[in-house]
Amino acid sequence: MDVTAPVARLAAAASFLLRMLTGRSLQPSHAGALLRADDAGLHLVATDGEVIVHLHTPATVHTPGEVVVPRRAVAETLTSLDAADARLTVQGGRLSIRIPGARFALPSLPDAAPPPVHLPPAHGTVTGDDLRTAAVPVAGAASREHALPLFTGVRLRAHATTLSLLATDRFRLAAASIPWHPTSAPARHRPPSPTAPSTPATDTTTHETATTPVPAEALVPAAVLARAAQHLSREQTIHVHADDDLFALSWEGGSITTPTLGTGYPDAQMSRLLDISAICTVETDADTLAQAVDRATAYGGPHGRVTLQPIEGALLIRADDPLTGESEQTLKATTDGTHIVRSFQARLLLDALRAFPHHPVQLQFQPDMRATAFTASLPTTTLNYLVVPLRTPPTT
Repeated sequence: MDVTAPVARLAAAASFLLRMLTGRSLQPSHAGALLRADDAGLHLVATDGEVIVHLHTPATVHTPGEVVVPRRAVAETLTSLDAADARLTVQGGRLSIRIPGARFALPSLPDAAPPPVHLPPAHGTVTGDDLRTAAVPVAGAASREHALPLFTGVRLRAHATTLSLLATDRFRLAAASIPWHPTSAPARHRPPSPTAPSTPATDTTTHETATTPVPAEALVPAAVLARAAQHLSREQTIHVHADDDLFALSWEGGSITTPTLGTGYPDAQMSRLLDISAICTVETDADTLAQAVDRATAYGGPHGRVTLQPIEGALLIRADDPLTGESEQTLKATTDGTHIVRSFQARLLLDALRAFPHHPVQLQFQPDMRATAFTASLPTTTLNYLVVPLRTPPTT
């Protein structure tokens, strides 16, 4: 392999691999990054055992070929270079990286090649900004307890003109919908693998599965979706791929593929939770309320209990604990309905409010112990965040 490529594009691709892939795996085969040069340019492929990332950068290919090198080492080397272009060549079992006045050599890892990249069927497209606006707060409502994998995912479901996202950890729930542009005829998309040339058998498989209907729904690991959405926010067109086993996002410069988590949530139960019957509505600034809740957290005791109480023309935020003292703040707000008192765990309140930065937020308090809904008018995204209140401690 012998190529010349822009350093900035290479460094950005290698850094993206590190950000998207975790370092948890102890498998030596997951430490490598495949670099393959062909007529299309330079491909970078890596995996952590769950997520497969395939990136493509333009390059002048002098000699096609491939090599597997440590992905962290190649990323750190490329990001440290101060040059416009770099020459990458394979010599004596090593990858040589040359710029004017400097040369670096990385050992090859022949046994650490990532698996081939096969994307499931493409169902439609979204914009990167819409995906980030919805996916990051919704993924934040998913559970981090891997003993219950169902609650660690985000359910994505395609409709005629919207893509819905939903996640819950049983104490809170977030649901969003964003504009969706479905493909005219979903078909299995299997681009030429960056790790091996295509074969007649692969072409036959593609033809046979091209007309097979597949569900436009997936339960996706929340952490993977959130990381991807954050880093793809500037992409104008992101293709969404899904089948029963795999979920993927692809764009002009590459793709991310991950296994799904199995079946989705029961629709009837989710619909009941999202059917809001407010007895009191409060509208105030989300950032200002988040700052007040953050200040009150220090007085909320070991469980971080913060109380919200609508009053005439304002919202009262209180916290008290025998050991830490007490806090009371009043924020200007528009209130309508029965003035009630609800207590929440502070961190759940903050997560909900931070989903609506720089926006007025509406709080809809429901009767009994039903979750309180947080909503806001966003440009293209419909986002609802529900938080279950804490039970009022018994009086003595």
